[in-house]
Amino acid sequence: MVLPYGVYRADHVGSFLRPSSVLDAREAVANKTSGMEELRKVEDKAVADVATKQIANGLRSITDGEYRRAYFHLDFLQHLSGIEIKGQTGMIRPHGFSPPVLAVTGKLGHPKSIQVEDFKFLEQTIKDNGGAATTKVCIPSPTMVHFRGGRASIDIEAYPDLDPFFDDLARVYQEELASLYAAGCRFVQLDDTNLAYLCDPDMRAQAASRNEDLATLPRKYAALINAAISKRPADMTIGIHLCRGNYRSKWFASGGYEPVAEVLFKELAVDAYFLEYDDARSGDFAPLRHLPANKVVVLGLMSSKMSGLDDKAQIVERLRQAAEVAPRGLEQLCLSHQCGFSSTVEGNELSEEEQWAKVRLEVEIAKEIWGEDLSQ
Repeated sequence: MVLPYGVYRADHVGSFLRPSSVLDAREAVANKTSGMEELRKVEDKAVADVATKQIANGLRSITDGEYRRAYFHLDFLQHLSGIEIKGQTGMIRPHGFSPPVLAVTGKLGHPKSIQVEDFKFLEQTIKDNGGAATTKVCIPSPTMVHFRGGRASIDIEAYPDLDPFFDDLARVYQEELASLYAAGCRFVQLDDTNLAYLCDPDMRAQAASRNEDLATLPRKYAALINAAISKRPADMTIGIHLCRGNYRSKWFASGGYEPVAEVLFKELAVDAYFLEYDDARSGDFAPLRHLPANKVVVLGLMSSKMSGLDDKAQIVERLRQAAEVAPRGLEQLCLSHQCGFSSTVEGNELSEEEQWAKVRLEVEIAKEIWGEDLSQ
């Protein structure tokens, strides 16, 4: 089976631990002792370095490590018109976790491309390293604009009815994807917590308390995502990562994929799924029975949360178990860590050396299972 463009047998979700140079530069901006131009220079150097390290450690799907963000979602979404972030977005090394709140305060718009310049810089860096890798752009799923606040977070005057809201939300994503494609991007990953949160009994109860219809909400979200990617050209790969929370090695949700499995696999028009499967919180592999024969799942069997190396034999065994459920077995599976190493600027509780050792182990396992060519 030929994998979708940009997907590899040894893959990853996108974020890496921020180096001290980036943390210090962000802090200087927050303290108003430095400006955004100086921060950009520091980020450029760090992004070039992390891209080189990804290639050196065996990865072939290369991201900018999300070094230019404090949060995986807010730093993107705040560039859409009609969206406001209440609270700090550049918060560093906090004593507690109090994420900013997102609100829709007016009609949604896409005044300019958000990721194009970052993509171009990373693409050039990869070319400077020989070009034998794929540039992957990670952006938050459009569902991130709705789930946490629901109707109450969307201005009633701008959107008295939610159908135009969802239409506008899909449109601004269409425009961003079009600008990325025109710049040469061929692989975009959507990062989505909400379909995974809808597997958690407590979070389902919270959504119900906001008057959400749990029977139809997953299907509504699939329709939103499908509309957002509906105008992408045929040679642009779209993947989706489902996350249960990833902050300083902590998680926020649990529950197997069964409540959303049929919608996820049968209705969502993406090419690849990046699914958390690092511990019992993710449930068993039974939902993989719904996987269409022409799609792949990147199994997040390894942990980006713990500092120690994963048990190699256990990872191999779990891959074998998943292959017994997937319709085409190992052909449809790849391997990764369950999430990034730094979904927020603070990062998970491990060192950079431990991070790269975990990546190398993943590549080693993938080569033993699928062979040296990780694109097949």
